[in-house]
Amino acid sequence: MRTRPLGPDGPHVAPLALGCAGMSDHTSPADETDAVTTIRTALDAGVALLDTADFYGMGHNEDLIRRTLRPADRGKAVLSVKFGALRGPDGAFLGIEGRPAHVKNALAHSLRRLGTDHVDIYRPARLAPDTPVEDTVGAVAELVQAGYVRHIGLSEVGPETIRRAHAVHPICDVQVEYSLFSRGPETNGILAVCRELGIGVTAYGVLGHGLLTGSYRQPAGGDPRAGWLPRFLPGHLATNLALVDRLRPLAEAHGVTVAQLAIAWVMAQGREHPTVVTLVGARRPHRVQDALAAAGLVLTDAELRAIDAAVPADAVAGTRYAAPLMALLDSERGARPPATEQERLSAP
Repeated sequence: MRTRPLGPDGPHVAPLALGCAGMSDHTSPADETDAVTTIRTALDAGVALLDTADFYGMGHNEDLIRRTLRPADRGKAVLSVKFGALRGPDGAFLGIEGRPAHVKNALAHSLRRLGTDHVDIYRPARLAPDTPVEDTVGAVAELVQAGYVRHIGLSEVGPETIRRAHAVHPICDVQVEYSLFSRGPETNGILAVCRELGIGVTAYGVLGHGLLTGSYRQPAGGDPRAGWLPRFLPGHLATNLALVDRLRPLAEAHGVTVAQLAIAWVMAQGREHPTVVTLVGARRPHRVQDALAAAGLVLTDAELRAIDAAVPADAVAGTRYAAPLMALLDSERGARPPATEQERLSAP
């Protein structure tokens, strides 16, 4: 795969990246042998960007990556690490922290767990409600100057925040949910400002948290994720799965799965914004192979129009997350007032 730069001076990475969260944070634990093989399969195929966070499995994910990387892997791996999400002993989310002292303390622990002297991209997981983004990014900029961080990224922030952060230090990429089911970046100005400033976009959630795999089946008794992912609620699920069914003939025409078609659609958005990188979460090596096959699928303009017609941007039922979690998203700020303290602390 040809590489593309994340930002004017950022790392060159493949258009496909590996999300590692599910290896440590999921409804059921991942088999460690599978997880190790998955990461190594990605690296050996040229998928360099590994996305993790210090709160994935309360540090487990970073430990896993350290144990997985072989001596020759660190030079080709691009470690993207998120920080700032606070969690309690029971795993509950307690809020977002972005103060400079926390930034530096969090990185110190991440470097130890990852077994490295630097991370390639360091980013706040969400915009902290009580810390100016200039202070948070300024603290990361000091870590860049000290050699502990190579590049600075952002996650789930809106256009104004992107501009303010970029004025403090060049931002290499913005991580945001972007898929056939989540088209917000097209209309809320995120893609436009990133294109203007030459900032990359790392798209996550490209399979709609499982809805766009084409193989989703609701568990008996309902899906527990419906508590924080409204698109899985019974009142919305039937509508959303009907949209997925409309993609099946389009996928079959190419001899691929619905999941591969959904991945290829996101990758095709790089025609308008060449620095879109598609972040695919995987826990087993065959998922990486499926994504690699999708990366080789070239969709024509006519096929892209047919996909857009099958799944119109406004046809998906339910918001991305439950209201308390939506309130944490600066990327969605224009649609709702800032979160109250009670909303932030009650977010699952």
